[in-house]
Amino acid sequence: MSLNIDFLDETSKVKDSDIELVEKLLQHAATVENIEDGTELSVTFVTNEAIHEINRQYRQKDAPTDVISFALEEMGEGEVKIIAEGMPRILGDIIISIDRTKEQADEYGHSFERELGFLAVHGFLHLLGYDHMVPEDEKVMFGKQDKILESYGLSRDANERQ
Repeated sequence: MSLNIDFLDETSKVKDSDIELVEKLLQHAATVENIEDGTELSVTFVTNEAIHEINRQYRQKDAPTDVISFALEEMGEGEVKIIAEGMPRILGDIIISIDRTKEQADEYGHSFERELGFLAVHGFLHLLGYDHMVPEDEKVMFGKQDKILESYGLSRDANERQ
């Protein structure tokens, strides 16, 4: 299984090793979730200011956040799903605030890499239609998140600072 991931670093602060981590982790998540070969998505790394503006514009929330996903497969009212033969499945976009990733890693006492991996997987699961608005859905989504991170080797316990 292989995803086609388009990376964009709007901060010029993201290390190649961080992009490589997200790439490998999302490939692993795609295998765990049995996503078809050639499926496409994008991951954009932004500042707190940029994600604040996106959050205000698209979610009517006037604050920075850590990760936002725009799922292309999400159907609005009255929309019809179009499947074109031979065309790759396009999941959508994951936008991650690198500033917020650093802040939360410090806040939660684990590595930047652990937090970045968590946010990438969280965003990826949102693209697949998972949500956490009600307790039952949250349990399913967070269970999948933990399973993916643990099976990749980025479980919460492994990387917490001593």
